[in-house]
Amino acid sequence: MTTHHFPPEFVWGAATSSYQIEGAWNEDGKGESIWDRFSHSPGNVANNDTGDIACDHYHRYPADVALMARIGLQAYRFSTSWPRVLPQGRGAVNPAGLDFYDRLVDSLLAAGLAPFLTLYHWDLPQALQDQGGWLNRDLGAWFADYTRLMVERLGDRVRHWTTFNEPKVVMVDGYRLGIHPPAQRDPEAALQVAHHLLVAHGLAVQAIRSVRPDLEVGIVLNLSGAEPASPSEADVQAADRAWEQEEALFLDPLFQARYPEAVGVDSKRNAPWLQRGDMELISQPLNYVGVNFYARRLVRADGEVKRIEGSEYTEMGWEVHAPSLRTLLHRIHTTYPLPPVYITENGATFPDVVSNDGKIHDVRRQEYLRAHLAQVSLAWGDGVDVRGYFAWSLLDNFEWAHGFSKRFGLVYVDFETQERTLKDSGAWYSRVIAARAVEGD
Repeated sequence: MTTHHFPPEFVWGAATSSYQIEGAWNEDGKGESIWDRFSHSPGNVANNDTGDIACDHYHRYPADVALMARIGLQAYRFSTSWPRVLPQGRGAVNPAGLDFYDRLVDSLLAAGLAPFLTLYHWDLPQALQDQGGWLNRDLGAWFADYTRLMVERLGDRVRHWTTFNEPKVVMVDGYRLGIHPPAQRDPEAALQVAHHLLVAHGLAVQAIRSVRPDLEVGIVLNLSGAEPASPSEADVQAADRAWEQEEALFLDPLFQARYPEAVGVDSKRNAPWLQRGDMELISQPLNYVGVNFYARRLVRADGEVKRIEGSEYTEMGWEVHAPSLRTLLHRIHTTYPLPPVYITENGATFPDVVSNDGKIHDVRRQEYLRAHLAQVSLAWGDGVDVRGYFAWSLLDNFEWAHGFSKRFGLVYVDFETQERTLKDSGAWYSRVIAARAVEGD
């Protein structure tokens, strides 16, 4: 095997999100989020799990920060809860919510970790959903107000700011498939939501730079590529269409100030409704782009992609195919005028068992991370300006509609006792960070 070395400035981290770990869903003045409402409605989440307590990070963050330091992380990517600081989404501020993030950021800095803050990881204030949610264009201005509030409070200590995490999931799972809140199934509405999210991103970028022009600003996109299942012309064309309809739907506006032709924005359809100046607003220069990658997406002309014999799959049903990460990075690097790239999420869920020795020997997760890190190194060698890697996730947590049935963490969480146990993969990741190198094919 080859040893892949990473440059001295490469950033090593792990990631979480507010609703998935914080708990304290109605404490200290926090408002209701759409995920609070959704998970409290029976049948929406596996086993009717909720994020009411989750990992209780709101109360246990000092111990969690100590765990990060023990692993040797250099950075921590987390999200802030909009309804925790603005219970109604706008208007009256909740001081206790801001104080919590003050304490968290100060703890991270004291432990030598750089905070990478995401402003929106899906937990929209329910009060704003009641006003139309992301179908209401006014949400962009309200999101900018929330952004400005957070930067005024934390911008002196937090350098890296992400506007949105995975807007494609908000669009697809929330408005096309209806498996996330607000559980709509309307393709036209989904396309309009995509545009409103991008407009809100642009307004938030402006808000950040109006307060602190020296900060690093970016967005995080989940990308799986769109690879043809065969070399046939039909499959290749189908893959190209799939790329335009989901991946380029966000990449093109952000980095080319246009929508891809396959989206049909210039046709007479009703969505998305563009206003003059929208594309210039959306495509402002960024300091970085985050890429979340879990599995490749294979496309057939008939729309059916069956499991590939001999391939490994995670508990999510996602194929393990690390070389596709390098392929994806190369594609976006050669297609778009990208800023520096961070791998902001990468990880896998496999059955985790606490052994008789009290440890979690998660060999498959370790191998998944190793293989993908090797591909990141190879992409860097290809000329892709990859600046860092954030494993998903620091902790086992509330995995959205899957509840607590899927575990991604480097750290095992007993959700009954809230006891944390570093998995073998977490210990391995610690050694990789120390060596700044990984073994790979």
